[in-house]
Amino acid sequence: MSDQSRQMTPEEAAEFAEQVFNKAREGDAAMMAALLTKGLPPNLRNHKGDTLLMLAAYHGHVETVKVLLEHKADPEIRNDNGQSPIAGAAFKGDLATVKALVEGGAQVEGSSFDGRTALMMAAMFNRVEIVDYLITKGADPKAKDANGVTALDAAKTMGAVDTTAQLQTLLG
Repeated sequence: MSDQSRQMTPEEAAEFAEQVFNKAREGDAAMMAALLTKGLPPNLRNHKGDTLLMLAAYHGHVETVKVLLEHKADPEIRNDNGQSPIAGAAFKGDLATVKALVEGGAQVEGSSFDGRTALMMAAMFNRVEIVDYLITKGADPKAKDANGVTALDAAKTMGAVDTTAQLQTLLG
């Protein structure tokens, strides 16, 4: 038996990488923990710039998000579209994942390339509990994106009745 390890071909490496990204998408926290312990880079990115953390957060896998954060995944890495994991979780309406990301170091006021924050995403998609949570963590309801749009403006534009009322009450 030989001690020499065989190097993967580029095709095998690409297939393995795709399987790893699928584990993040599927929320296989145990497998992700095992791979990270063996040396998998926690900030590995796919062809769209999505990190493992972005995929786990977007698909609502809070335990996988926690595993990745414990292994020093950076919650501030944006994908090629400028989206952050916290904005993805806010868009999807996953309060537990938003909380895990904030507890893991995600900036509440961190924004995409166009200046949109997680609060704006939550407001646009009528995510009342996430709006409440982000504001208690310091999100600025008066912040504006690159086009001068606030969370309230975004909620109104999208017809998000509950968050529009919520923000109007908050802002007086």
